[in-house]
Formats: sequence, structure tokens, C-alpha cells
Amino acid sequence: MIQGIFIYDTRGEWIAWLDNGDVYTCDGFYAGYLADDNRIVRHRNHNSRKDRERHACPQSPIRIRPPSRIPLPPMFAELPWQIIDCFEDEPEVFTRISDLRPDWED
Repeated sequence: MIQGIFIYDTRGEWIAWLDNGDVYTCDGFYAGYLADDNRIVRHRNHNSRKDRERHACPQSPIRIRPPSRIPLPPMFAELPWQIIDCFEDEPEVFTRISDLRPDWED
């Protein structure tokens, strides 16, 4: 879900933000760009300075409460080989560092 420049997951947690069509994770790293059909995509072999630089994140927004019923997404057209859908092929991009650490109790 997109609200303003912020992108949220289905639980209402902030996972990314937009900057002129480019999508950056909460940690400030480049994730891809917003395609015309509202998918976050990137070039498969893309390796530029933008990928390695960390961008300053805007102030963290508040958590939103998504609607309890969300319509199914439309059927997307097939992507060319050189373009990948970030949520299908690289979902770990949106994993926060705190999600990767084991719990203190373990």
C-alpha cells in the first residue's frame, strides 16, 4: 500500500519510501523503482552507484491500520527477462536488520 511517499506492508508497517519513482528501504538502500503497474521492479544486472549508497530516510511515519478487506491485486503482465519483481524474486530486500537477529530469549 502506498500512502504519500511511504510504502506499507499488509500489516500496516512501513517497509519503504519513494523518491522520484525510486524505491528505498527503511534502511535507506535502493530497492528498485515503481513501475507503471505499481510493482516494485529492478533490472536484474543493475549495479550502479545508487545501489551502494545509503540515502537519508525521511522521518519514520506512524503505523497505519490497513483495511480488513483488501481486493486481490490485478493480474500483472509478464516482465522481460532483464526486469525482476522485487517482492517475488528478492523479498529479503525488505527485511529489517532487527528481523534477522535471533530473539534474546533463544
